[in-house]
Parts: sequence; C-alpha cells; structure tokens
Amino acid sequence: MSFTSYLIYFLEGYTALVVAFYMLSFVVPKAAFAARTLAAYVALLVCASYGALASIVLRILGRQQIAQWTTGRAFKYLMIATTGITFEVIDPKRHLETVRPAVFIGNHQTELDVLMLGCMFPKYCSVTAKKVLKNVPFLGWFMSLSGTVFIDRKNSKTARDAMAGAASEMHRRKQSVYMFPEGTRSYTKEPDLLPFKKGAFHLAVQAGVPIVPVVVANYSHVLYIKDFVFTSGKIPVKVLDPIPTTGLTAEDVDELTRSTRELMLKELVALTEKARNKPIAMPATKGDGVVRASGVDTTL
Repeated sequence: MSFTSYLIYFLEGYTALVVAFYMLSFVVPKAAFAARTLAAYVALLVCASYGALASIVLRILGRQQIAQWTTGRAFKYLMIATTGITFEVIDPKRHLETVRPAVFIGNHQTELDVLMLGCMFPKYCSVTAKKVLKNVPFLGWFMSLSGTVFIDRKNSKTARDAMAGAASEMHRRKQSVYMFPEGTRSYTKEPDLLPFKKGAFHLAVQAGVPIVPVVVANYSHVLYIKDFVFTSGKIPVKVLDPIPTTGLTAEDVDELTRSTRELMLKELVALTEKARNKPIAMPATKGDGVVRASGVDTTL
C-alpha cells in the first residue's frame, strides 16, 4: 500500500473521529473540547506543511517576507471552517498595513494565540520563538524556512546576538517582528497580564522603530483548558496607536515597558467588558509589572 493510501485512510479516520465527537457534544457538551482540539491540531499540521512548501517557493521568488502572512491566513480560514473560531481585528487607522518596520507586541493567553496571529498578522512581519521549537517537525521546518528569529533563552549572549541581528534585519529588509512580552502563556480566566520582560522594548529602542501594542480580549469563555471549555466564537483584537521610540535609550526601557503594560492592561479590561457586556474590575498589579533580572531575562 502506498504512502498516499495510508494518508487518505488516516485523514478519513481522523475526520470521522472529529465528527463523532462533535455529534457526541450534543449529549455530552465537553466532547466539543476533544472535537475542536483534534480539529485544531490537524489544521495546524496541514498549514505548517503548506507553510514549509510556500516558504520554499516564496524564497525562490524573493518574497520570503510574506511566508508567515500567507500561512497565517490559510490557518485562519481552515480554523473557522473546522472549529467555528475566529478573531475580529479592530484596526480603524490601518496600522497593520501602514506602520513598517515596527515591533508588534501582544498579550499571550493560550495556544489559540496561533490563530490570533493567523487572523491579524501583517505582511512583511515575522515572529520570534524559543530555539527548541526549531526542531519540531513541520512547525519548526516552516518557522525556519519563513524567517523566524529563534532565541536561545539559556544563553544570554546568543539571545542578545539574535536580538541585535533582528534589529539589523528590520532596517535592511523593512521587516517587522511580533513578540509576546509576557514570555509565556497566562491561561487566565479573567483579563490580566503577567509581568512584561523587556526584550521587545530593548529591540524597538535599539532599532529605533515604533512599538505597536495589539490587545486580545480575554477569551476564557471560548477556550479554558482547566474546565475543558472549547467552543466556537468571535474574539475581538484591537490594534493600538504606535508608541514612538525615537531618541530613547536603554535607560528609558524600564519606564517604556511599565507604561506600555499599563496601557495594554486598561485596554484588555475594556475590550473584555465590551465582549462580555458586563463590568470587570481592574486587576491589581504587584510592583510595576516589569521583570528585572540578570542575564537573558533582561532581553527577552
């Protein structure tokens, strides 16, 4: 039996399993969690494979810079078809189209943020990622081929060199980057932000490019892993005005990080209030919400 036959049988069986879980969810609501999880994983696998091939073709054509954008859009449409989930991008001033290069930053909630990127990711932009992801089949291949900036968090010199290289590439290719300053997923049920690491802000100051905050409403009503909640829905994402960094130095990074986090937290609460149609209290913040540490943590 050929590889193609095995692949067809696998996809048929996988599709039948997903449909069975969706059918079961009418009786056992939590079965929808399994159905959408399975659907999301196969969608990610398909789009990562497509992205790897698209990156090769686009590199040959000299258009590598749009590889992550085109793959993200494919993931967007496949996910809405298979899970019923999408993100509604609110960008009335069209910053995603007109501000370039820039350091785009956003709050990081769950694995579903990959879909958020698929829905809002601008052209001529790449992500930064942990170096360990480079070796993940399909996803890692796609990220490597499409120009992802990989950061080794265990090696501060390597991390700083990567960031310096990213700053240089941003100017040379007019390439933006997207970063999550929280550094990890928060998995919060209510709107809140983890303390921000300063790497994105150091990068923006070093490159002399604006910071563009992107705020995603808390979506625990759509995905909350602890309670096995995974439902369809439309989640709002708002692009805020660019924050200029011209004339700033490394000494200004702490205040820039603190004020940006405060701005994003206020917008996060307001956006979630609008999405849920009910008032939400502003969460308390310990300290100023900025990570202060030695070595690599100061740059990521």
